[in-house]
Formats: sequence, structure tokens, C-alpha cells
Amino acid sequence: MIVDVLGKRAYAYTGGRPFDPALPSAVFVHGAQHDHSVWALQSRYFAHHGFNALAVDLPGHCRSAGPAAKSIGALADWLAAFLDTLGVTSAFVAGHSMGSLVALDFAGRYPTRAARVALVATAVPMTVSDALLDAALHREAEAIALVNRWSHSTIAAKPSCPGPGFWLHGVNQRLMERVAAAGEPGLFHTDFSACNGYAEGLERAGQLRCPVRLVLGSKDAMTPPKAARGLVEALAAAGAQFEAVTLDAGHALMSEAPDATLEALFAFARPLQASPPS
Repeated sequence: MIVDVLGKRAYAYTGGRPFDPALPSAVFVHGAQHDHSVWALQSRYFAHHGFNALAVDLPGHCRSAGPAAKSIGALADWLAAFLDTLGVTSAFVAGHSMGSLVALDFAGRYPTRAARVALVATAVPMTVSDALLDAALHREAEAIALVNRWSHSTIAAKPSCPGPGFWLHGVNQRLMERVAAAGEPGLFHTDFSACNGYAEGLERAGQLRCPVRLVLGSKDAMTPPKAARGLVEALAAAGAQFEAVTLDAGHALMSEAPDATLEALFAFARPLQASPPS
């Protein structure tokens, strides 16, 4: 699906089904140097089980026009504008890594528009080292290789995604290279800088008015479960309805533990589900 958002082309993968305004919507937000395709399995399942699936390409990433947004708040505003374009007043929102910050900020600042929020491989704050920021800006190929290595806890997860025999490291490496080739110069640095500069996460956690689920990887080297403790404490202090699910995977949860990630998301979103089409 291609729509006009704030005068710019914006793309969302709909899981093979047309958008239906009568259905509840599930929005999937990718992380740094990625695009909608990281949600291929999960978004397609939602699309065929009673939801509009909207796996977006954020501005400046692959099929959505740039420029890339330079802050998490700007990305959250863009997401609100995207939903406005479709007439979606409330949605289930899932975000991975940088996308989890976008989902958090969106739900905190637009509390009536988030029906439920899933924060996948999240950390608040999501700091990025000076060395990695420098590599992303000046040695992008090195930064891609490093992040790709750190994102995976195994060489070949089983059953694997999209199917047995696929090389997870190679697929993710090529995706990040493709996003770099399609985007503006310094896109990886722009994404990482937005994560590193986001200081409102704990405040937004206190503003949430919907159920929240954290989906974490026990072997995540990028955003380890302990990095979500501050967020958990802020949610608890605010009296939020939340829970955490920890899966046997690294940072690349959607590909290393595709079925478990899907179940964690769909079970959480199920109360919003419309009757699946026949």
C-alpha cells in the first residue's frame, strides 16, 4: 500500500490483503537500517486473522520517501499522520528496537490512539556508543557487519524464517545494505542518533493508558533484558497494565524465534481481533 503522508510517499506492507476500514489495525514499526520486511511472517499472519496489517517503511527507508526523521518524536508524529491518512483512530502497535521507541513515544503522546503496545527488543534509554555512531557515519559497511553480528545469537536458528536453510546473517546483512543503497547518505547514523538522543522514554511510559507487552530476547546483546529495567520500573510506578515475555533468541527476535514472537504478539493483540475472514 502506498499513501501520501504529509506530502510524501509512504509505504506499508499489508500482508497480501487490501486495507479494510471495518477491521482493527495492527501497525508494525521496524528498527534502524531496516524496513517492513523484518515483519513479513508476523504481519502476514495478522492480515489473515482479522486485522489490517500495516508494516510501515519509516521515512527515508526503502519505499517511503525521505528525508529520514532525525528524532523519535518526529517518527511518532509521522506514524500518527500515517494513521490519519487511513482514518485509523486506534491501533495495536508493535515496534522492534528503534521501532519500539517510536511505538512507546506514539502511545505516550497519543494515548487514545494506541489500543495495545508491544515493545520488542527494547531498552530505555537506548544508548549507542560513540564508536558505533562514528562507524555508522564514516564506515557504514563496518557498522552494518558489527550490528549484524551482534543481532544474532546463533548461526542458523530453527525452524528459521522464512524457512529452514535460510542464512539469517546473510539475509539481514543484505537487507541493511539494500536499505543503505536506497536511502540517503548517513541513514544508519541518523537512525542511531535518534535512538541515542531519545530522552523522553521513561516520561512516555508514565503516560501510557493501554496494556503493554515487552518481548525480550534472553540472548540479546544489543538490548539485553536488563536494559529494560528502567522501563519496567516506570511502568510499574505509573500503575500501567504490563507484562514481559522473554524468548530464547538474540536481538533479531522476528527471525531467530519467528513462531514464538508471533505467538507473543498475536496472543496479546487477540482481544482486539475481528472475526477472521473465511
